[in-house]
Amino acid sequence: MKFLVTNDDGIESVFLHELVHALRAAGHELYVVAPKHEQSWIGAAKSRNRPVQAVAADRGLRCPTWIVDGTPSDAINIAVGHLLPTTLQIDAVISGINVGLNASLGFIIASGTIGGAWEGALHGLPAIAFSQDMTGETYDRLKAAGDVPDAPLHAILRTSAVHAARLAPEMAAATPPRNFIVHNVNFPLPCHAHTEVRRTVPARVVVPGLFSPAGDDGTHRLIFRLGDDLSPPEPLTDRAALATGYISHTVLDYKKIGQ
Repeated sequence: MKFLVTNDDGIESVFLHELVHALRAAGHELYVVAPKHEQSWIGAAKSRNRPVQAVAADRGLRCPTWIVDGTPSDAINIAVGHLLPTTLQIDAVISGINVGLNASLGFIIASGTIGGAWEGALHGLPAIAFSQDMTGETYDRLKAAGDVPDAPLHAILRTSAVHAARLAPEMAAATPPRNFIVHNVNFPLPCHAHTEVRRTVPARVVVPGLFSPAGDDGTHRLIFRLGDDLSPPEPLTDRAALATGYISHTVLDYKKIGQ
């Protein structure tokens, strides 16, 4: 298949690179367009009030690659409209692998990873978002190491990427064009070769108090919180699936909003 790949953690993210390597190893034709810098929690935002630059680059991914100094949505919009060959028929937009989970309503709506996939759906394409769950300690170690995963995390990431390369063509083939669907896939920590996939719904999580009180300089700082899960026992939620070691697959069908 022909996939257009983006993320919200930026072009240098090892999580993006491992996804690309796995997709390429599976025989797919890839085009990569990713933000220049991390764009986490940016949702589906577009850069309305400033010009956006897209440049071709070689990051060793062995496929056409562009860097965009904007959001994931900017990247997909510009790629589809101006960077890809006009005769190319993309089979799906893939976004990820995100550093951290994108599970529950609050995180899904805020996610730049899902925003990039959603931009693909807005262009009538099947769209898939992949994310890797991790503990707070794992995340802190990753950031302290300059976003270079240690050996255990890197091994888990590679396993998740292989799952992604297997799931992506199945999901793309099962999704009709112009259907406004995003497949939201979250990998547990750890993720094994035998880890099973479960269909899920978004957890109902409230996330209050994300910002600190004003400091001496009058500013507020983001404090990461997973929030409080108010979900009923059934059906199985994305958060519950991850907590029990399953790969979570949520079908976000935006046609059903308001129904």
